Amino acid sequence: MNEPGTSSLQKTDAVHADAWHQLRVFTAARIALGRSGGSLPTSELLDFGLAHARARDAVHAEFEPETLTRELSELGIPCATIESCAHDRWEYLRRPDLGRQLSDASRERLNNLSHASCDLSIVISDGLSATAAHQQAVPLLKALWPRLQRDGWNLAQVQLVRFGRVAIQDEIGKRLDAQLSLMLIGERPGLGSPNSLGAYFVFQPQAGKTDADRNCVSNIRKEGLSPEAAAETLYYLLSQSRQRKLSGVQLKDDRMRLISKSSSG
Repeated sequence: MNEPGTSSLQKTDAVHADAWHQLRVFTAARIALGRSGGSLPTSELLDFGLAHARARDAVHAEFEPETLTRELSELGIPCATIESCAHDRWEYLRRPDLGRQLSDASRERLNNLSHASCDLSIVISDGLSATAAHQQAVPLLKALWPRLQRDGWNLAQVQLVRFGRVAIQDEIGKRLDAQLSLMLIGERPGLGSPNSLGAYFVFQPQAGKTDADRNCVSNIRKEGLSPEAAAETLYYLLSQSRQRKLSGVQLKDDRMRLISKSSSG
């Protein structure tokens, strides 16, 4: 796929560039593609097909918790693997409800853990892009985990969930008696963003929580919000959530407003 500011258009008499072609330097969006007669140039059509194929591949990519376990262990981050009620990828894609529930074996596994409460439960799942989980989750936690440790957070063992949806964090967090739950999950791939990670957190996770109760930091990837920048944002929001005992629509990233207020004062 072409990088922002580049063009695959060939300077031939058959291809006519768009009048505002120069604006492509500012965005990776498919704008000013030019035309060949009444159609797209062949190069742009092929580029679109490649992006679509990469998005489909991301949806069907295999989640490899063994790889994540090894990478997280190298950072000193403990983790374990559990499963949702979905038995395979096809069932997961057709039955979103099964991805929101833990399997019986996973429930028993969590119940057998120490029941001491914790400040934060972190969950990593493939969602709709295992590619995103593998590429972004470890760099994000590499930046976030030490900050939380320095502040004295009691962090639960990271749970790696096959075939998980966002709401499964509620049951996991509740069973681990966590004050907060953070879910790192592969987002639905876009045409040009097959490896984008989403980070969702909720205060007092339990059954019945809605999207309005959650905060989301999305588009975590090198070409969007870098894992390091996402870790900084999550560190601030999680700290505010812990202090103010809330999450969701009542909690905003107001750092710029506070900086502006401090400067004007």
